Amino acid sequence: MSTITQARPRPPLISWLAVTSLTLGIFAIVTSEILPIGLLTDIGADFGISDGITGLTMTLPGIVAAVAAPAVTLATARLDRRVMLCALVAVLAVADVLAAVATSYWIMLVSRVLVGLTIGGFWSIGAGLSARLVPPRSVGTATALIFSAVPLGSVLGVPAGTFIGHLAGWRTAFLVLAALSVVVLIALLMLLPPLPAHEVTSGRVLLGLLRARGTRIALLATFLIVLAHFGTYTYVTPFLQNVTHLDPAAISATLLAYGIAGTAGNFLASKAVATAPRAAFLTCGGLIALATLLLPVAGTSTAGAVALVVLWGLAYGGVPVCSQAWFMNAASGTPEAATVVFTSSFQATFALGALAGGQVVDAFSVSTAMICGGLTALLMAAASWSLTRTRRVFKEMPRGWRSH
Repeated sequence: MSTITQARPRPPLISWLAVTSLTLGIFAIVTSEILPIGLLTDIGADFGISDGITGLTMTLPGIVAAVAAPAVTLATARLDRRVMLCALVAVLAVADVLAAVATSYWIMLVSRVLVGLTIGGFWSIGAGLSARLVPPRSVGTATALIFSAVPLGSVLGVPAGTFIGHLAGWRTAFLVLAALSVVVLIALLMLLPPLPAHEVTSGRVLLGLLRARGTRIALLATFLIVLAHFGTYTYVTPFLQNVTHLDPAAISATLLAYGIAGTAGNFLASKAVATAPRAAFLTCGGLIALATLLLPVAGTSTAGAVALVVLWGLAYGGVPVCSQAWFMNAASGTPEAATVVFTSSFQATFALGALAGGQVVDAFSVSTAMICGGLTALLMAAASWSLTRTRRVFKEMPRGWRSH
């Protein structure tokens, strides 16, 4: 396996615009994936189904992405990464158009399968490309910029999509996302240099990575915290609507505040993982537990609900960067393989969380789902602390993470 090298030197502005195009691509993908959170009730009402069943629009992309991350990466290991990224964004545009014109719930689910395929492939390939686009001293900043697209999907994508959906119908929101995907495709074609595969990820590399103790602990921590988050956040709109009794405009504003806090959490965690990775991850888990456990009690008032949702956003904003850093630390010599394992585990648990939360919501209540999620987040914090306190699982973070 050859070492990943930077693409041929290009003007700094073009290099950073290329990084920005990747960021915009992940933003479009994340927004497409989680947009149903803000429109869950509207989509369910249109198809005549419950909130729990509508939650499959969140579950299905995660399941597909978990399979697609290793499958697409292995199947296209020797193809130019630029070609693959462009092809995947084109699939995303088709998926969003299909959602907008869906005449039945089954067609809607087919569109969500295509979204999952895009997530698994694009994230696994694109998230680790910053080292090939910018000079070594700028890799950390470029990586943070790319991963800022995750909370920005909550900051801008979900609130804006929710607003458009309430104003012009949820189908219009997906059409706008399809247009954004076309813009991303054009940007990638114009700005990315040829990116031939330098690191050929094989099944043997992935299996070897899974044997490492640090990777297994990272998998457990990621499983528990993502399960806790998406088992609850998927149903935050029904909670704010039915428990807090907010109107659609107030729900959109609350989700916007969540996203702003998430962006802050992303950059704070990017700095914290360089010096205190375990403490950063445990803090995120503890704050998510606090927010979701208190919501059924304090979330009956507008002030209490907004404050706790903002705290929740701040905490979860740090989860992807902490988890990714842990995986990268466990496999510093195989960054694409580490990204594949991270993406696959993250998305599989995302799907399971949305599915489990839907079952709890339909069988009991949305407040019960919040409590279950909070207890799971507490379990994550306790398990991570116990498994890492006696042995040094975290070593020095990769250089890119230390340069924030």
